[in-house]
Amino acid sequence: MKNILFVLTSNAEMGSTGNKTGFWVEEFAAPYYKLTDKGYNVTLASPKGGQPPIDPNSDTEDAATEATKRFDKDEATQKKLANTLKLDTVDQKDFDAVFYPGGHGLLWDLVEDKTSKDLIESFNSNGKPISFVCHAPAILKNIKGTDGKPLVNGKNVTGFTNGEEEAVQLTDVVPFLIEDMLKENGGNYSKVGDWQPYALEDGLLITGQNPASSEKVAELLIKKLQ
Repeated sequence: MKNILFVLTSNAEMGSTGNKTGFWVEEFAAPYYKLTDKGYNVTLASPKGGQPPIDPNSDTEDAATEATKRFDKDEATQKKLANTLKLDTVDQKDFDAVFYPGGHGLLWDLVEDKTSKDLIESFNSNGKPISFVCHAPAILKNIKGTDGKPLVNGKNVTGFTNGEEEAVQLTDVVPFLIEDMLKENGGNYSKVGDWQPYALEDGLLITGQNPASSEKVAELLIKKLQ
């Protein structure tokens, strides 16, 4: 059985706005069920451990999907989520791949988290897939490849677009725009229309554009692990 590590944000604050954020439920639930239904074992971790904050905007009827509805009735997975491991207690040696769900929360913790950075670089240098969806590609800002250059340099990547950030009216709130950062770090950034499913695989790196892309990221990860 393959073991997959999911890393979620521990940050519930939207910068200094006073608004709440966290991880986006669909981006956790859809890949989680895709992988567990295929027989993969998924372990959950976060910087602080325990219950990671759910972005309240992702937990509404408007944002509901088949996967989030399933999660809402799934007490076992809810309990598992409430007891995530502390990130500094996990070791890439115990896993076959890592996946980062998105949501705005991670922009203020996981992007600068040294434990997370070292973990991703360790997965990559050991030839294991690393996958990110929506806002999670922001975490690649400080990640280096084995050549010492930005990991995304020369790689085909995607992530939450400038247009999508503008649509949710957070362009001036977020610390940086993911699309701009990926381009500045030398990534071959591409995208499709706002809110449309889109995911890319380049070597060990898998990225998805937005919440609608979370299943596609999981599907690419499953193919990579087979």
